[in-house]
Amino acid sequence: MISKIQGKVRSKKQCKVLLEVAGGISYEVLVPDAVMRNIEKNTPEGSDLTLTTYYYFQSDPSKSIPVLIGFLNEIEKEFFEKFITVSGVGPKAACRALSLPISEIADAIDRADLKVLKTLSGIGEQRAKEIIAKLQGKIGKFGLIQDRCQVPGALKVAEDVKEEALSVLLQLQYRKKEAGEMIEKALKRNPAAKTSEDLLNEVYKAKRSKT
Repeated sequence: MISKIQGKVRSKKQCKVLLEVAGGISYEVLVPDAVMRNIEKNTPEGSDLTLTTYYYFQSDPSKSIPVLIGFLNEIEKEFFEKFITVSGVGPKAACRALSLPISEIADAIDRADLKVLKTLSGIGEQRAKEIIAKLQGKIGKFGLIQDRCQVPGALKVAEDVKEEALSVLLQLQYRKKEAGEMIEKALKRNPAAKTSEDLLNEVYKAKRSKT
């Protein structure tokens, strides 16, 4: 079983890294988006990269194909291994689903946040409920991974969204401090908000629930 692979990065595609190892042999390694962002940021083509790997055979009626899925450390791999214990979530599906930072996914599971989990690729409401039922209360340490800061693009978009939402609330005669607090609470409830409209809808739902 291949548990680790080290080589030079020859190419990076969406969710895939081609690593050249000794003897000119190259391996294609699948990488979840949550991990790939960090590789894109810190590992240019031609540089060395070591990945901890999950190795399995993908089978169909006519053939069996060996597949490597790569992670930057054992903790990321451990979360992945727990994730695929959920019924109906195989290795390839899990690789696609881990599109948000792992700490954010772990936090959503612990809070039973269906809305965030349903933003993961291939995860519908029923599967999200199964993930929560299987893993809630068992993955606290993964919420401590310091990986959210590895997604500067996402953070920049969030700041732009917050500024736009704040501007709208100020126009609606809310005080700046009050509006800022409403936005921060809305983001905590729905960290997957992509637009100011998403954020303002979340603010409105919270305000409506209090009346």
